[in-house]
Amino acid sequence: MELLRNLFEGYPNLWGGGVAHSVLILSLVIAFGIMLGKIKIAGISLGVTWILFVGIVFGHFNLNLDEHLLHFLKEFGLILFVYSIGLQVGPGFFSAFKKGGFTLNVLAVLVVFVSVLITVVLHFTTGIPITTMVGILSGAVTNTPGLGAAQQANSDLNGIDAPEIALGYAVAYPLGVIGCILALLALKYLLHVNTRKEETEAEQGLGHLQELTVRPVSVEIRNEAVDGKTIRAIKPLLNRAFVISRIRHHDSGSEVELVSADTVLHLQDQILFISNPKDMEAIIAFFGKQVNVEWEKVDKKLISRRILITKPELNGKSLAQLKIRNNFGASITRINRSGVDLVATPHLQLQMGDRVTIVGSELAVSHAEKVLGNSLKRLNHPNLIPIFLGIALGCILGSLPFMFPGIPQPVKLGLAGGPLIVSILISRFGPQYKLITYTTMSANLMIREIGISLFLACVGLGAGKGFVDTIIYEGGYVWIAYGAIITVVPLLVGGLVGRYVWKLNYYTLIGVLSGTNTNPPALAYSSELTACDAPAVGYATVYPLAMFLRVLTAQILILALA
Repeated sequence: MELLRNLFEGYPNLWGGGVAHSVLILSLVIAFGIMLGKIKIAGISLGVTWILFVGIVFGHFNLNLDEHLLHFLKEFGLILFVYSIGLQVGPGFFSAFKKGGFTLNVLAVLVVFVSVLITVVLHFTTGIPITTMVGILSGAVTNTPGLGAAQQANSDLNGIDAPEIALGYAVAYPLGVIGCILALLALKYLLHVNTRKEETEAEQGLGHLQELTVRPVSVEIRNEAVDGKTIRAIKPLLNRAFVISRIRHHDSGSEVELVSADTVLHLQDQILFISNPKDMEAIIAFFGKQVNVEWEKVDKKLISRRILITKPELNGKSLAQLKIRNNFGASITRINRSGVDLVATPHLQLQMGDRVTIVGSELAVSHAEKVLGNSLKRLNHPNLIPIFLGIALGCILGSLPFMFPGIPQPVKLGLAGGPLIVSILISRFGPQYKLITYTTMSANLMIREIGISLFLACVGLGAGKGFVDTIIYEGGYVWIAYGAIITVVPLLVGGLVGRYVWKLNYYTLIGVLSGTNTNPPALAYSSELTACDAPAVGYATVYPLAMFLRVLTAQILILALA
């Protein structure tokens, strides 16, 4: 019995209660939290956030860790979490600001601004400390890195942790998940959405997603101005990003050929091109008439295969430098990066982990495959240098002070903002400097889950002691209503503006609003409403900027008003 009591309550003669005690408490909190996170009510789960609530229970009964150890593990877990997020979203972060993606991100900025404005108004009208209100804000928008950033900003400012930040977060979080889903459902009726029409338009790639996806289209050439010209001569006339992968000449029966820049086009030839949906109408009109051709059935000599880029020496090289067409007689038609298909333009730089679609004969594709790699074993090998080097640079960047007018204390990006920015930059620009930043999705997810689990467990343990008293005796239950306002009102405002000002597709809109609140359960709900991927693409487009803004605004609110 003495052994068990010491394991759970800590060894009195050892620092922090002993290693065994600390590991045991952390492991139990995380394990029980993850088990509870698998429970769904009406299809909705709070996921790993249950770790926070289990930690609060343990902390309430004084099953806790040393406060210095708790602080270190919390910050270390937060660094791992935000850095892994940055590695995932970095490759597509800057491309998300192009045209259609720019509009979606402007809407995300609007929603973030409205939620921050409501938080400030509630702070001044109710007299609730800004530390508590920022915790409520982070819980209402289900943003855990914002919680971490606020806690660290307050620690830098006052030299102590503020448990009320975590209390506000814990109180507001459950309704932050449910309220977001209810707001998306309310928008469906407020906007009088015709779901069948919206889904048809979304599947066609219309609206603001047309910059972010590519598709193949078959065309029969009817334009006499094209007759007798090479593809090299035609491309400047169109001034559109497209790749022609196959051609069937009208006088060659059913024989299909690969295309090169010197291929000559004639009337009634049939071609297969790949482009962004926004350019397709113009390209089809230029060449002639869209037709349906089952290319694999027409000629089985040519095959299409997706190949992984796994050779480090290809990292940062452009498609033109590979000379796949000249060397092997095969063509790369598109590239899938972070779940988004890109047009295979000659100057596009490759990154480790890209999936290229290559067309050619079986022999040509096999030769190209040897050059590109396609070795899962090599890809699964972890690249630890950019991870730890990036974390080190992130800690340095996060510690640098920046002065803003009107804020007495210098603003630091902190251990949430610094590693997040460095990971985005290093994963986006690293390949240009031959730095391999690729991590497999499973490895990235493992780092992220370990980080968020450690962070939430430590936050819960630190906040557990005063949680019940705060809720019952200090009016903490009113925070639930404030959190609901911060959750629902900005989403409704953003939904109405996105629909009536920018004419957004409904499924794109709910994906964007879910991403603005960095809310995975809301994304899961949105994705279940439709067979198209519009919600997921909208979510991924605004998620990086929304995450960055949530982290930054949480710190600014603490430093400006605390």
